[in-house]
Amino acid sequence: MSEQEGRMTLREHVYDKLKRKLLTGKIKPGTRMMEVDLAEELGVSRTPVREAVRQLEKEGLVRIDPGRGAFAQEVSVQGIIDTLTVREDLDALAASLACERIKKADEQKLLELTDKYQDAISNGDLDQMIHADEAFHRKIVKLAGNKTLSMVAKTVQAQVQRFRYLYYEDLKNYQNMPTEHREIINALMSGDSRLARRIADEHVKRLKDFVIKEGADFTVYK
Repeated sequence: MSEQEGRMTLREHVYDKLKRKLLTGKIKPGTRMMEVDLAEELGVSRTPVREAVRQLEKEGLVRIDPGRGAFAQEVSVQGIIDTLTVREDLDALAASLACERIKKADEQKLLELTDKYQDAISNGDLDQMIHADEAFHRKIVKLAGNKTLSMVAKTVQAQVQRFRYLYYEDLKNYQNMPTEHREIINALMSGDSRLARRIADEHVKRLKDFVIKEGADFTVYK
């Protein structure tokens, strides 16, 4: 492995660690992210921490205030509603494109992820549940075969994932998700891109409607 490859691996490792802390709320919204403290905690120099923080800023998870430093981005219910409004269209587009490219092996992979989601619900495993859900949607975006869509979706999906860790801890709210995922799979396999678009859009819209309805009960970090 070259020196450059080694640095990239370290940077990615630090990036993954910090991103997970932000997504799961271990670094709470509004917290100042001190390079020295994070570097010491992760056992690395300040350089990979600085690089990771800059990347996380691009993804909307960190806010950098000139002269003050880096802070975990604040979260608000309205911000999540705005994000889900965008995700409605992104997921609908991804589904319509994936519908034209999906193969039997892809269907099987999506079904496996849906089964993992169902198992996680049965086991009360929130972390695995969120992981299976995001993997399911990432797979559809990948199937769409559009690099620009993939880049935009990555940022939007991270924001929604963070919301789920911070707010969506009542596992009852997930009970219908595997059924909805199977509906999406059936729509993708139908070959009807309009149907796939509509089913995917409705899936995200249900979550957005839930946030609008229940938003007053959430703790807001802003």
